[in-house]
Amino acid sequence: VAKYGDADRVSALGYALGYVGGGLLLVINMAMVLKWEALGFPSALFALKASFFSVSLWWGAFSVPLLKNVPEPGGKSITKSSFPQVASAGFARLVVTFSQIRLYRQLMLFLAAFWLYNDGISTIIKMATAYGSEIGIGVGHMAGALVITQFVGIFCTLLFGRAARVFGAKPCVLAGLGVYAVICILGYWMTVPWHFFLLAAAVGTVQGGCQALSRSIFAVMTPRHRAAEFFGFFSTSAKMAGIFGPLVFGVVAQVTGQARFSIVALIFFFVAGGLLLSRVDVKAGEKAAREAEEQEEAWSA
Repeated sequence: VAKYGDADRVSALGYALGYVGGGLLLVINMAMVLKWEALGFPSALFALKASFFSVSLWWGAFSVPLLKNVPEPGGKSITKSSFPQVASAGFARLVVTFSQIRLYRQLMLFLAAFWLYNDGISTIIKMATAYGSEIGIGVGHMAGALVITQFVGIFCTLLFGRAARVFGAKPCVLAGLGVYAVICILGYWMTVPWHFFLLAAAVGTVQGGCQALSRSIFAVMTPRHRAAEFFGFFSTSAKMAGIFGPLVFGVVAQVTGQARFSIVALIFFFVAGGLLLSRVDVKAGEKAAREAEEQEEAWSA
């Protein structure tokens, strides 16, 4: 959906608007749970269940503009199959797609880097509340910290999009990974709620920007005629690779008896991912993608 050369801005805008929607709904849900009696709910548990229901309504409502207004390219018809057949065929296709991605050296190198550092990012998102609970941060404070992350993320993600136009997307992501490494170090010393708030704000400054620009880097190095399958692999493989961060977090916590050391251990993902990313030649990756598109057009003609 982005014009050539506009992927960084569009991707950053998408994440920023996601923070707007997620932040607004989170505030509404917090009010429902914390002020359930004043809002007329029969119990706090009912208000919590209503919050989950509101998320489904939110998703449904904001899917309508996409389904109604965004044109979908024509696809190929498939024969009727059972769900197991479709699922197995889908995973088999991932293997085929991976073999195609490997032909694009810079894209493959970027994917390896992304698997590493995105695993660190997603682990911080997943384990933040567990870590906060262990060191005695209350649920209300943790929920407030999540709101801070959301709303700081709106402006900082847009800022990342602008910065990418000046410095390039890769340097901006590398800078963000450096901030994450510092966050892991500071997280070790966190003891009181205001520490949690400060780190939540720090995460908000880089989380959306790193993820948005990672997506745009992948986009510019992907041949347009393979965009759907490559992005499908991009999303699926990131989730598959995302098990290692929580695994490291859990193992280190069990061995040391303290989750503080688990936070520090996550630095590995940011440093290793950043080192791999520094070796990615985005210009060469773009060139390879454009050459593949030209070859595809020639064959189609």
